[in-house]
Amino acid sequence: MAKIVECVPNFSEGRRPEVIGEIIREIEAVQGTTLLDSEMDKDHNRAVVTFVGEPEIVEEAAFRAIKKASELINMEEHQGEHPRMGATDVCPFIPVSGVTMKTCVTMAKRLGERVGNELEIPVYLYEEAATRPDRQNLAVVRKGEYEAIRDEIAANPDRKPDFGPLKTHPRAGAMAIGARQFLVAFNVYLNTQNLDIAKKIANAIRFQTGGFRYVKAMGFDIKERRQMQISMNLVNYHGTPIFRVYEAIKAEARRYGVTVTSSEIVGLTPLDSMLQVADYYLGLENFSSEQILESKMKSPKLTAKIFMKEFIEQVQSKEPTPGGGSVAALGGALGAALGEMVCRLTIIKKQYADVKPEFQDIRRKLDLLRNELTYLIEKDARSFDEVMLAMKKPKSTEHEIKIRDAAIEEATKRAASVPVEVMEKTVEVMELLPTVAEKGNVNSVSDAGVANLMAKAAIEGAALNVRINLGGIADKAFADDLSSGMTRLLEQGAKFYEKTKKIVNGKI
Repeated sequence: MAKIVECVPNFSEGRRPEVIGEIIREIEAVQGTTLLDSEMDKDHNRAVVTFVGEPEIVEEAAFRAIKKASELINMEEHQGEHPRMGATDVCPFIPVSGVTMKTCVTMAKRLGERVGNELEIPVYLYEEAATRPDRQNLAVVRKGEYEAIRDEIAANPDRKPDFGPLKTHPRAGAMAIGARQFLVAFNVYLNTQNLDIAKKIANAIRFQTGGFRYVKAMGFDIKERRQMQISMNLVNYHGTPIFRVYEAIKAEARRYGVTVTSSEIVGLTPLDSMLQVADYYLGLENFSSEQILESKMKSPKLTAKIFMKEFIEQVQSKEPTPGGGSVAALGGALGAALGEMVCRLTIIKKQYADVKPEFQDIRRKLDLLRNELTYLIEKDARSFDEVMLAMKKPKSTEHEIKIRDAAIEEATKRAASVPVEVMEKTVEVMELLPTVAEKGNVNSVSDAGVANLMAKAAIEGAALNVRINLGGIADKAFADDLSSGMTRLLEQGAKFYEKTKKIVNGKI
């Protein structure tokens, strides 16, 4: 089972999409992360970002996001409806598969120490990672919000952070890092402009003031909508399901002569939480998640078929990405995959027992290379998008032109570097293929030949993408190094290609 952790950092910025865009790019720049969702709220002036990956990868991406937020968000200027204490307000880790809560707690503590030491941001551990019972509740940690923490952190022992200095960061404030189970962020809107009513209803359903065990709730005035909002975190949707809270809010609202107008889920939510709602309101009998069409459609073969169809459709569209660079990376990944297939078809045959250990090692290497090349498919498209974004920067003044030119230069360097990575990884694939063709299952030697051809197309296609970007790079030394590296990799690839080709043709 894959080791997957979810991270859901909340940032104190909901009105400048370009800021959240830069933070997300920091997350996605870490190889192996997958962005699942990003939502911004202008009234709360807050953004919620959700991404997943293996533990070490997620931890690194979280650090980079926190660092970037500390550079772009100034808490001295921040205003919004939602309680907040820092540029990155909270950063929880949630176990998804193959990891325990203990792993997430360790991640929280390690990240907290790094943020405190390297970024000098005070860090409070909360929920399952809390070092004190009273800090399990985020509301206690964040009491008084940024301003109170800023004014009290040095003098009040109860405000002493788990990591970092006894003063708030001059821009980023303080933050909470923790580990928790999945929660549902659920908001309900009321057709009233009376904030007192919203607060009374929130008090009635919130656990801290006598309500449901797994509910945290507050009442807010959403001025843009001219309505009140009950904003909630359901920290255990099995213990306190959505429908129970919703019905309780409707009942409380009737007491004050108001009604519920709508509700919303913020960010992602588990399917089970929605099935509970459907089951309650429809009175379903013997219903299970296996009856959900999408559940049946998650078979590996069907998922792969859908992905490939969508990818090909994206390539043929008028959009510039994914383009030739991504297709070249895909060619390298397919070459590695075919090499793996030959290895597996060799390992399972008794007559090839003498090469089994060697082919098990080759298969592991090809598996790693295939995953790296698959990641580069997306990375290549993203690097081109960054060039386009840099070109859209303002250029009305000399200062703006200077900033724009520098951004284009850096983005173009990255765009030229990605296909070099594709070439490097593909050469490593090609280096393994002569052995696969020579010693592998003879009935699959044609597959080794096709793997060789795919790798050749990948390396030459990637080289074209390096060359087209070199002309846009002003840094001659950088461009020369890239060009010489490209030439060297082409020569290596050609050597391995001819070697494998000769072996394959000799066996067919």
